[in-house]
Amino acid sequence: MDAFPRLNPPPSLAEQAYAAVKALIFDFMLMPGDHFSESDLARQLEVSRTPLRQALQRLQREGFLQVFPKQGWQVAPLDFDVFDELYDLRVLLECAAVQRLCDLEDRPGLQALAALWLLPENERLSDGVQVGLQDEAFHRALVAGSGNREMARVHAEITERIRIIRRLDFTQTARIAATYDEHARILGAITRRRSDEAQRLLRAHIAQSKLEVRRITLERLYRAREQAGLGCKLARQADGSLA
Repeated sequence: MDAFPRLNPPPSLAEQAYAAVKALIFDFMLMPGDHFSESDLARQLEVSRTPLRQALQRLQREGFLQVFPKQGWQVAPLDFDVFDELYDLRVLLECAAVQRLCDLEDRPGLQALAALWLLPENERLSDGVQVGLQDEAFHRALVAGSGNREMARVHAEITERIRIIRRLDFTQTARIAATYDEHARILGAITRRRSDEAQRLLRAHIAQSKLEVRRITLERLYRAREQAGLGCKLARQADGSLA
């Protein structure tokens, strides 16, 4: 046994740049279809070109960015056909996970999920960004609870790919309220070990989210960017970094 505990190494400059650029995409600071140059982005992020290029190439491999010779980089436009396929795969994985959850004897994670989602209306979160993050965590927890690590790994990759459009789903107050109600019904069916009912509710829940994705317009994208920018400004003010 080591005399001292092993510490995780700090993230490299390329990893930091990767996280920063991905945050710009998910926060709609870089919009689908936007063009940018490495030099401009390097100045904005205050990072050198080499780690930034490594980060951009990684995001390109993951499908978030495109690069064009002599034209620079572009945030990948929204491809709804691809999103449809990802949503279909997500349904298969989550329904399989729910079926396993209903059969498992020990399900310690359900109580923690119930504490977050089975709430009276006056105790529910109203901030779309926070609800979106908790929604992702809810669905990840269902898959992780199945005990299949490979299923959880693939599901996490899908979650990353569709995050930008799922976040748009939570810019609407009605969808936030509906998510609480739908999650509560899904959890109730799983708790009672009613696999068919839980899968039916889950399919309907994801199908509604998929339908909302098809209603995304450029206006909604820009409105989401304005909301994200306001949220960042308020956070900086709370930290005392703005006058």
